[in-house]
Amino acid sequence: MSMPEVIKPAVRSNYRWVVAALIFLIYTIAAADRANLGVALPFIRKEFEMSNAEAGGLMSLFLLAYALAQIPSGFAFGRFGVSRILPGAMVLTSLLTGLVGTASSLLALKLYRLGLGVAEGPLPISMTTTINNWFPAREKGTASGIFLSAVKFGPVIVPPLCAVIISVWGWREIFYFFAVPGIVLAIVWYFLVTDHPSRSRFVNASELSYIVEETSSIEASQQKLPRKTPAWMGKLDRVIRARHEAPLESNRHVFKSWNIWGCATSYCFQLGVSSVLLAWIPTYLMTVKQFSIMNMGLVSAAPWVGAVLGNLLGGFCSDRLMGGRRKPGMLLSAIGTSLMMYLLINSPAEPLPYGLLLMLTGVVLSLGFSSYMVYPMGLTTKKTFPISNAIVNMIGQLGAAATPFITGLLLDNYGWNYVFAWLAVGSFISFIILLTISEPRPRLNIPV
Repeated sequence: MSMPEVIKPAVRSNYRWVVAALIFLIYTIAAADRANLGVALPFIRKEFEMSNAEAGGLMSLFLLAYALAQIPSGFAFGRFGVSRILPGAMVLTSLLTGLVGTASSLLALKLYRLGLGVAEGPLPISMTTTINNWFPAREKGTASGIFLSAVKFGPVIVPPLCAVIISVWGWREIFYFFAVPGIVLAIVWYFLVTDHPSRSRFVNASELSYIVEETSSIEASQQKLPRKTPAWMGKLDRVIRARHEAPLESNRHVFKSWNIWGCATSYCFQLGVSSVLLAWIPTYLMTVKQFSIMNMGLVSAAPWVGAVLGNLLGGFCSDRLMGGRRKPGMLLSAIGTSLMMYLLINSPAEPLPYGLLLMLTGVVLSLGFSSYMVYPMGLTTKKTFPISNAIVNMIGQLGAAATPFITGLLLDNYGWNYVFAWLAVGSFISFIILLTISEPRPRLNIPV
């Protein structure tokens, strides 16, 4: 008598990590497209005369347009999906990046940067919406950490690469060089990534079941907690105000939620610090520290090397060590950044120690960034997540838009110590705001 054939379950395809890799590559290029102006700025100012406030305003134009594009993008993604919007936005981003290099006047430079902000505006929501659709609850913090590490990895490669391009050619060639990869990646995304894994030919039933079953009854940050919570974690829950929150099932509920607005306002201050480091550190290194072009290129990358590590570490700790809790990383990042800004007031002048201090600053600043992206997932449904994420990113980017210009005003009237002190106060305010919002506990059997 023959034995019945045993059917082995199919090996899970794990294609979602290919999607994560594409998210990393695409947003690395997008982040590079916004960061390259900071490195080129000292050389642009030799051709187009401008004050510190005007230079800061030039940096802020992109971020202002980028911020204002968030909520319209959130509504658009809710209606049309990522696959119809992202490739076109990426191509347009690349074209406008190239046009910056052709600018023959300061007005043209401003218009191209404004257009770049509008074009790039839909990209962050497309990334977070894809993560929300493609990853189970227990992996969304890690996936968000990968996405946000790309935001910081772009500025890692930009300063040394731009320093070489400027030394060999000039500042205009920077923008021609960075215009090409985005077009290629837009085509790759169009053919390889769908709005939902259920529509992808690269995802097998085992992986789809893993993704869908993990998220069918709980939202992103609402994974199952251990049966017995350690005593220290119970005390932590009291500090971070962990509680059950009713799901935000409509856009009206999202707009009325202090948890969403509080998260967004805190992110505003933290992203403002990141924006100043991105926009002004190259100028600071060359004018205050008197670094050479190559030393400037290398040291300017240091905070973003740290930021990549901080994003990955923060996402992993939030998912694995904190049991899906998002506020601890956000709180630690806010108070730690305030301390780092104080240390930068009396920073060393040598490239190596100053680079190490900037790298540590990047780690501390970025520990909570992935949690800002994941936190709304714990409060919303899949339908209302895009608009909640748009609010958080819009308010955050408004902070990022304001700080380069304010920095320019402070430099024209005071000096760098006042800039770092102002950023330290902002990070502390961010910490206080975070204490007022809730840490959503898991909620089971809620329709999404």
